[in-house]
Amino acid sequence: MKNDTIERLHGALIQHGPKSARIYVMECAGAEPETLVPELLELAGERGYGKIFAKVPEPAADEFLRAGFHEEARIPGFFAGAETALFLALFVDPPRAQSVDAVEITRIASLARNAEVRSLGPLPDGCSLRICTPDDIPVMSEIYREVFPTYPFPIDDPAWLLETMRTHVDYYGVCYEGRLVALASSEMDLQGGSVEMTDFATLPDWRGRAFALHLLVEMEEGMRRKKMRTAFTIARALSAGMNITFARAGYAFSGTLVNNTNISGGIESMNVWFKPLVEC
Repeated sequence: MKNDTIERLHGALIQHGPKSARIYVMECAGAEPETLVPELLELAGERGYGKIFAKVPEPAADEFLRAGFHEEARIPGFFAGAETALFLALFVDPPRAQSVDAVEITRIASLARNAEVRSLGPLPDGCSLRICTPDDIPVMSEIYREVFPTYPFPIDDPAWLLETMRTHVDYYGVCYEGRLVALASSEMDLQGGSVEMTDFATLPDWRGRAFALHLLVEMEEGMRRKKMRTAFTIARALSAGMNITFARAGYAFSGTLVNNTNISGGIESMNVWFKPLVEC
């Protein structure tokens, strides 16, 4: 199955394709909601997509809500540390709005929200943490390909990794004796001041060592130095480990995006967590 398309629609940046069978409005930019929303509905109908998922500034939400979208999550201070972002959903295919894993998702979210914020111990002997460079890309591609059978973005594509590394993404890795064994990334909105903590991947033989939490703490420090104001993640709702990792790092739970993303071989629900990186 080919990768999703990323393109501009009336000024908005959208991603869409058959993998997740959805449209994702990544940035509204200068798009007029009155024009954008009907075009999204038309595109979804033409392509048979089951969901439209939009990340929009709160003042721009009214037209989406009038069209039948509803709020799944929100992040205060997302835009320039001041304006709230709403994560809105419209299910073109009504059965997709029902999650067969709803009880387990609720249990994991509750478990994570009750997890204590805690400090980290040292990395295991022989392990170190650093920012990745273009020289790391062949190994990064291999790790992502091994860990994720499917993913919403082509993170196993060396060209994609190089382009994003050069423009707006800092990739971090844990190494054992110089060899990468775990990865994560900080995807920055350089204008809006928000950063998505994402692309966490640890090779199977190295799991259970809190590498994700080590990476997250290191990335936060790096993002503060780059003047990012709000960090967030969209984590697999059925991954207790990742949800607990963000809770233990002081992130707040924001909501669940139902049947949202094709990751690791199927469409899954995702949880949104966020954390201010600077004092208001």
